[in-house]
Amino acid sequence: MAKDIENPCISICQLSGDLCVSCGRSKDDIRKWKRMKRPEKMAAVQRATQRLKALKKTK
Repeated sequence: MAKDIENPCISICQLSGDLCVSCGRSKDDIRKWKRMKRPEKMAAVQRATQRLKALKKTK
């Protein structure tokens, strides 16, 4: 069985609009996380990583 994807949540929720600036996930990704299949979680983590990189560049 494939290894489960770890939740990127760091338990410091700071929502700015539709985005958590702590973990990089959207509200929709956060809400659906437990029901997502492995490929969906991988995609959500990848999107979150890209968002966090973009946020760091703008600071």
